[in-house]
Amino acid sequence: MPAKSDKKAVLTIEDGPTIELPIYEGTLGQDVIDVGQLTSNNFFTFDPGFVSTAACESSITFIDGDKGVLLHRGYPIEQLAEHSTYLETCYLLIYGELPSKAQKEKFESTVYRHTMVHEQLRTFFQGFRRDAHPMAILCGVVGALSAFYHDSLEVSDEEHREIAAFRLIAKMPTLAAMSYKFSIGQPFMYPRNDLNYAENFLYMMFGNPCEKYEVNPVIAKAMDRIFMLHADHEQNASTSAVRLTGSSGANPFACIAAGIAALWGPSHGGANEAVLGMLEEIGDESHIDSFVARAKDKNDPFRLMGFGHRVYKNFDPRAKVMKETADEVLAELGITNDPLLNIAKRLETIALEDPYFVEKKLYPNVDFYSGIILKAIGIPTSMFTVMFAVGRTVGWIAHWNEMHSASFKIGRPRQLYTGHTARDYPE
Repeated sequence: MPAKSDKKAVLTIEDGPTIELPIYEGTLGQDVIDVGQLTSNNFFTFDPGFVSTAACESSITFIDGDKGVLLHRGYPIEQLAEHSTYLETCYLLIYGELPSKAQKEKFESTVYRHTMVHEQLRTFFQGFRRDAHPMAILCGVVGALSAFYHDSLEVSDEEHREIAAFRLIAKMPTLAAMSYKFSIGQPFMYPRNDLNYAENFLYMMFGNPCEKYEVNPVIAKAMDRIFMLHADHEQNASTSAVRLTGSSGANPFACIAAGIAALWGPSHGGANEAVLGMLEEIGDESHIDSFVARAKDKNDPFRLMGFGHRVYKNFDPRAKVMKETADEVLAELGITNDPLLNIAKRLETIALEDPYFVEKKLYPNVDFYSGIILKAIGIPTSMFTVMFAVGRTVGWIAHWNEMHSASFKIGRPRQLYTGHTARDYPE
């Protein structure tokens, strides 16, 4: 349990009881009021969107949106992006500490040995339409993993949970690449364990059996950073979906499939895909000023996608790193005259300099820059959310495992009922 504060909250109900509620202190962030006693007094809280509700206790990730801070197990995301790799960050999120050299080598070796998927899964793909969205395919095949790996489904067994974690982290890039290959009618590429995590993914995405594919190290580094910067983001919608599903005792593959389903929403993981849609809607640099004017008009529903963030009221710390990576990728590929990327760069300048955007702190966020990078390296828009899912898998697993490592209750939100009162069926 978190530390109990000496302070208490006192709720006074007019013509009703006075209720004392304990207050708990975390190591960082706001104190929380334990409202559990309200139920015995015949009250619930009403909090649409859970914007003021802490549904769990966690020691994985901390966000201070006002200051633009993101910590994984206490380490700032900027430092991890500079000094770490995605797989080392995976180890940190799961086990709580950075690995030693030996631990890192063993962890990476174990992940690489699990990159293959059951051969029968190849035939599973044939059940999808040729033009199925890659996220639809990924959601289905990840859920189906529970039909292939029966030996790691006992969620109360710590070893089973660890095996499932390795399988999901290792196989997600393979399944993601297979989803893409199926959607364009190309043969699946088997993973290569001599390549690192990001290199292997790019090989399976863009390689083919007819010619040798050389992975560009700058692109591989950018891909690794994209995975890392999306690894975890506290109690967002998809992570909450994984925890809620996991609270029923569901197997890990079903829980991660639930996270993928939640991530698919345009208000969550689909945001970077929406950025490209916006750029295509603008169409030409000559149209930018009119679209910016529309974005400033409070009576116009048009929104500039990829600017501002629900959590960060300051600059998204991930965006700073992603901007550097975007600049590196565009320079490496020599892209200087792509119409959509030109629009994006102009919008970036406006957002950082225009008083309207600066005052409202509508800075470019991580989705804006990741969309630019993914577009530049040739990943189609339909795969953008899949990239997010690959990176976020470890965060989902870490939260799912944390929940099962402590006592928890099955999730059961309450409601404020506003429907009909009891009435008789008409004769």
